[in-house]
Amino acid sequence: MFTPPPATAALPSALAGLRDFVMDLAVPPAWLVDEVQNRVVLFLNHVLNGEDQARDRLARQQGRVVHIRWAKFAIFLQATPAGLLCRAPDGKAADLVLEITDTSPLDLARNALQGAKPAVRIEGDVQLAAEVNWLVDHVRWDVEEDLSRFLGDGPARAIGVAVGRALQLLRSQIASARAATPQAPAA
Repeated sequence: MFTPPPATAALPSALAGLRDFVMDLAVPPAWLVDEVQNRVVLFLNHVLNGEDQARDRLARQQGRVVHIRWAKFAIFLQATPAGLLCRAPDGKAADLVLEITDTSPLDLARNALQGAKPAVRIEGDVQLAAEVNWLVDHVRWDVEEDLSRFLGDGPARAIGVAVGRALQLLRSQIASARAATPQAPAA
C-alpha cells in the first residue's frame, strides 16, 4: 500500500515517491506488452526504411540480438538480412545488453530535450555496440515528411517550424533554470 510522504518532505522526494508508486502499479497484461513491442519495431523499421546507409550497416549485423532494458521494460531486437529489425525469438541469447540507467522518466525527457543521450550500461559485443551507437547518432525520424503525406507540404512545414521553436524555447528555459541553480561546492 502506498504511504504518502510526510508533509514536511521536500517536493523532489514527494515526486520520487509518486513516481515509485506509479511504476509499481499492476504489470500490464502480456498482450499489451506484446502489442506495444510490435509497434515499437514497426516504428523503428519505418524510420530505418528511409536510411539506406543505416540499413546496410544493420544488415551486416544480421541475426545479432540486442536486449534493451529500462526499469521494468525490456525488448529483444534482432537485425534482419534486409537491414531492418524484428523481435528476437524467445530464449535467444543477447549479443549486446543496453540498460538505460536513468530511472526517472522526467530525467529522460529533460535530457532528450537538451539533446543528451541517456546514461546506458553496456554489456556484450563492442562492435555491435558501436553500430548501435552510430544508428542512434545518425538516424532521425523525419516527422515533417510523414505529416506532409496527410496534411500536405505547407501545413507540415508550419507545424515543424512551430514545434522546433517551442523545443528551442523549452531548451533555453531549461538551460536558464540550470544556470540559476546554485551548484554544490566540490568536495
